[in-house]
Amino acid sequence: MTSSSLQTTSLSKQITYLSFALATVLIASLAGFGWWAASNIDDRSIAREARAVNVGLSEIAQRLPVEQDSAAIWDDAVINLRANNRPWIADNLAEWMSSYFGHDRVYILDAQNRPVRAVEKGVAADGLIYDQDRNALAPLVSGLRKQMAAAAQGVPDSTEAVTGMGVRDLVVLAGDMPALASVRPIVPSSDAVQQAPGSEFLHISLRFVDQSVAEEIGRKFEVHGLAFESTAQTNDERIAAPLLNAQNRIVGFFSWVPQEPAYELIRDTAPVIGGGVAIAALAVIMLLGRLRRTSTMLEISKAQASFLAFHDSLTGIPNRALFEDRLDQALANRRRTGSRLALHYIDLDRFKHVNDTLGHPAGDELIRRSAKRLAALVDEVDTVARLGGDEFAVIQFEVTDIQSAVALGQEIVAAFEPPFDLAGSEARVGASVGVTVASDSDVTAEDLMRQADIALYEAKDNGRARCQLFAGELDDAVREKRALEMDLRSALAAGSGLHLVYQPIFGTHSGAVVGAEALVRWEHQERGRLSPASFIGLAEERGLIGQLGMWVLGEACSYAVKSQLPWVAVNASPLQFRDERFADRVFQILAETGLEAKRLEIEITEGLLLQNSPMVQETLMRLRARGIRIALDDFGTGYSSISYLRNHGVDKLKIDQSFTAQLGKNGEIDGIVRSIIDLGRAMHMGVTAEGVETETQRQLLGAMGCDQLQGYLLARPLPPMELEAMLLAATAGATETTSPRSAASAG
Repeated sequence: MTSSSLQTTSLSKQITYLSFALATVLIASLAGFGWWAASNIDDRSIAREARAVNVGLSEIAQRLPVEQDSAAIWDDAVINLRANNRPWIADNLAEWMSSYFGHDRVYILDAQNRPVRAVEKGVAADGLIYDQDRNALAPLVSGLRKQMAAAAQGVPDSTEAVTGMGVRDLVVLAGDMPALASVRPIVPSSDAVQQAPGSEFLHISLRFVDQSVAEEIGRKFEVHGLAFESTAQTNDERIAAPLLNAQNRIVGFFSWVPQEPAYELIRDTAPVIGGGVAIAALAVIMLLGRLRRTSTMLEISKAQASFLAFHDSLTGIPNRALFEDRLDQALANRRRTGSRLALHYIDLDRFKHVNDTLGHPAGDELIRRSAKRLAALVDEVDTVARLGGDEFAVIQFEVTDIQSAVALGQEIVAAFEPPFDLAGSEARVGASVGVTVASDSDVTAEDLMRQADIALYEAKDNGRARCQLFAGELDDAVREKRALEMDLRSALAAGSGLHLVYQPIFGTHSGAVVGAEALVRWEHQERGRLSPASFIGLAEERGLIGQLGMWVLGEACSYAVKSQLPWVAVNASPLQFRDERFADRVFQILAETGLEAKRLEIEITEGLLLQNSPMVQETLMRLRARGIRIALDDFGTGYSSISYLRNHGVDKLKIDQSFTAQLGKNGEIDGIVRSIIDLGRAMHMGVTAEGVETETQRQLLGAMGCDQLQGYLLARPLPPMELEAMLLAATAGATETTSPRSAASAG
């Protein structure tokens, strides 16, 4: 072997050694770097999963008070709790909230913190169940009571001071069951209901932190095998994170199988790396590729979590948080560029009816399809958001003028006119839209939302399924309406200002007074005499018609029992028949006043019969069985069929005054009136003609065989004393009997 060959061999060895050393260093460096990168990626993945678990639990906790306030901030809630209306409480506050939102336990406490209603898993439970949870919930309840007392100190009405208050925490219930607890005050939603400090009811919702919560979080945030355990059960495959309450006490553990993408990468590529240095480069490339994909997956997961935080999970459109952020951005852009924008508030009409009749899945599908219809109407720069329940909002950018904003609102109304096909059932809902246009550079987001809400209120108040543009005077109109509502409440409570007049009803042939219709009047202390049309509709809208109707019935019965009036007729609103105890309330007034049932006649409208409600039918049957007669007012203006008249039981038809006014002038009207009278005679019903104002009308009706007449020709509505004087002056030898049974056969 020559020296040159030795040198070559030595050099070769050196190169080999150097290459081997470099390769070893490179491989070691790559291996070390790979191990470090893998550990870092796996740690980031585990940290992301831990954050996802905390975010998921926080979202559930934050939903509790929002879901509670959907029913706890409501005039009707306070009214029905005070009245201890258990069916209503179950349908709207307790069982409903537990079953609809999945609250495991729901408690309603009175002002003394005693349980009014206890519900577990959507089913009413014994009140003793609260005693098991009292120790865990007492600190939250007492803490909230103290906050409310401090906030409402020195004010007669605590509503404004305590609205929005609430406390929540992780508590440990009996049996070491951890639960998310939220306590909120039940407060009115308007000035119509007053609430003294310390008289507030409390609403408590509990969501057990158990396996169902773990599965919900795991599904939403893709945390594999997430489980909830009372004690930490860790091993080589699972990790655990403690769950802390507000006092930093451990109440349990979440454990899961972590995603370790880098570990999986090393495991998959180890055989390739061990195969030789020849494929090391390929292994590195593969490693980088996998690392890139893993990073992409993490970014996608992060984007999904961010999307879920700012978008509605049911429809995929922006939620309230993102809506408010974009509205602030739009206003900032307006201040910078001067461009106009419009805000639309949309509320679905009759959504609750769809939920009640077709079920909540159909309601969810209706919400999804409604979001699609709205999204199809706007430009890409506009924002469609779901604010909650069946409420949506649209931020319309680059509005050229007010007409373009109104045009979009009208398009929204028109888009909801076609019915929705929900699982083979046709649902017609409609939409009410309130629109406001930002016309002032200093306007705030709160101002715009308030204005849109006022306009929406007016749209629903004016008949629904319409678009209403906000105008400055609407604020005054709403305040005026609410002020009138408060005055009516005060008048009903004090019994001042309201009084009855009575319009006599005469026998057609005898000319004698056979009865009278009671009509309510209101002498307002400041506004003077108000038309019934101005406050009866308001009473129906604001839930006062039941109280007003019972007051009228009581006053009319009290007068009739002391007078010579054969019988008295009282109008009943269709809304009063929604009360399943309406008949019992009528019977109670008869018992209190001493009026015989056969001396009372209740007038209803055709719209009530069109509801074709079994409860309405049963109520009418109970009233008639007691001897009370039922008269169908304004007959001929609606759509009643003969079958409705037969099935519901009607004793009298009252011909609407619009027909009476045309008698002798229109042959077609004469034929219609004659047909109504013949129909009444064929069905053994009496017939009364309203609005008789001329002698010609009186003679024609008499010739047609009409039984009774009512109108200004014969007598205007009279105060009680004047009517009594008329009765005393009537001739004792009147040929038509005024006994209720005879009057029924005569009319």
